[in-house]
Amino acid sequence: MKKTDRSSWWNMIRIRELKLGINHREEDLVKALEKKAQGQKLISYRLVRRSIDARKKPDLYWVYTLDAAFPDEKRLLRSKKSPWTRSPNVHYRFPSCQAQVSKEDRPVIVGMGPAGLFAGLLLAEAGLAPVIFERGEPVEERSITVDRFFSGGSLDPESNVQFGEGGAGTFSDGKLNTVVKDKTGRNRFVLEQFVKHGAPEEILYDARPHVGTDVLKKVVTSMRKQILACGGQIFFNTKVKELLLKETLSGDREIRGLLLEKKNILPADPVLEEYPCRHVILAAGHSARDTFAMLHQKNIIMTPKAFAIGVRVEHPARMINESQYGKGYDESLPAASYKLTHQCRNGRGIYSFCMCPGGYVVNSSSEKGRLCVNGMSYHGRTGRNSNSAIITTVTPADFPDSGPLGGVAFQRIYEEKAYQAAGGAIPVQLLEDFLRKRPSSGLGDIQPSIKGNFGLADLWTCLPDYICQSLCEGMEAFGRRIKGYDRPDTLLDGVETRTSSPVRIERDRFLQANVTGLYPCGEGAGYAGGITSAAMDGIRVAEAVCADLGNGLLE
Repeated sequence: MKKTDRSSWWNMIRIRELKLGINHREEDLVKALEKKAQGQKLISYRLVRRSIDARKKPDLYWVYTLDAAFPDEKRLLRSKKSPWTRSPNVHYRFPSCQAQVSKEDRPVIVGMGPAGLFAGLLLAEAGLAPVIFERGEPVEERSITVDRFFSGGSLDPESNVQFGEGGAGTFSDGKLNTVVKDKTGRNRFVLEQFVKHGAPEEILYDARPHVGTDVLKKVVTSMRKQILACGGQIFFNTKVKELLLKETLSGDREIRGLLLEKKNILPADPVLEEYPCRHVILAAGHSARDTFAMLHQKNIIMTPKAFAIGVRVEHPARMINESQYGKGYDESLPAASYKLTHQCRNGRGIYSFCMCPGGYVVNSSSEKGRLCVNGMSYHGRTGRNSNSAIITTVTPADFPDSGPLGGVAFQRIYEEKAYQAAGGAIPVQLLEDFLRKRPSSGLGDIQPSIKGNFGLADLWTCLPDYICQSLCEGMEAFGRRIKGYDRPDTLLDGVETRTSSPVRIERDRFLQANVTGLYPCGEGAGYAGGITSAAMDGIRVAEAVCADLGNGLLE
């Protein structure tokens, strides 16, 4: 394949909407490019974007956007009605950092999800020796703890699907697409870093890039090793219990340190320790409810934020593939995805979210006595079922109180009901029974693909009536879009409550909270909605810390 390296992108031109049959060969792609180039010989190319066009099934096509180099690209760009344009040249570079930092000026990062991981990586590579505190375990130990929980063991509130190295995204589908409009090149940079640390190269050009839990674990491990090799420090099983603040002469407040709770190896009381610091990147994740409560007590300005709740819906992967690709589809095609929306008569919208082709529903609880679910896939997406969250947005007007933690209280109410519905197992109900408001007593032809114990239950006891009503109307509407979507034995698994953070931690134009030196960051702070956008926000906040240390410029 005539691929090009990054150093020669500058002289390439771009063509969009190049369509080829689903089973085309590389030489077919080269011939198509040279035909579009009026017969000029192709020097090199790179894939920018690849998607499947299934609008005329069973005839399926790959649709490409490519950058290519030819001997006389100027002639191609000058010709009338040319399909070629100059290739954009946006390549991200982290600000140059020069100064040595004292121990107290070393940037501290709280949380090692995508935001904290990328902030730590760039600050370490810049020579600023960041210190990372993660309440959970490293991914190798975390995987053992999570598997034990899935097999019926007790929940570890500090290391689970939500908490631990890699964050909640580690036990998810690992989707890397984002709707963030990025003119700085951070998005591409994030994908390149994933590839550098072990992710497959196709995430650089697939329209719906994903990594999968199995590959993500390896990527996270590689990034951790790079942070350590560049002088960073990482402390696992270490939770931030309190921000230590001091008041300045002007009456403002600033960070002076953190109170840490370190888990002992032996069963004993955890050790409390103060750690002095002046720059804290807070990337605690959307489930760090105890952290949100601590911030509220410290009068950190937060506002309640809308999010969405609902259920996970399971269908046979083959059924979804046939709906999207047509019967007799090529088995080499990736497991099919979908995106569905419907405006309900009650005025609420209902939509699919975080769709996992060939994946699993997982028990993603993080608090004892409360239960929630999420979707997960391995890289191959070969599971027998495909699942998606089907959810409805809730706003602060729906919350039980008007304070900044009203959304947390709302989540907890329905997670407790879900826990009680099936005795601590994931409550599952057939769609036919859900529509008739009766508990399920048996399964149909669809067998659950679930990580964790499950039990048959009545999901009407686990969710507000307006959510259930929206689900009833939405599922019937979606059945008109995808054949079989509303089949009677469709599985509904509850409840999905952690779609995004229920709070926003306010920050100023320097990306600091109302305490100098505190940088709220990522999905938990309310500034991202997935792995890639959280990583990008981590990069942006790392730039702000670098600028504050006098080593770079903040855009």
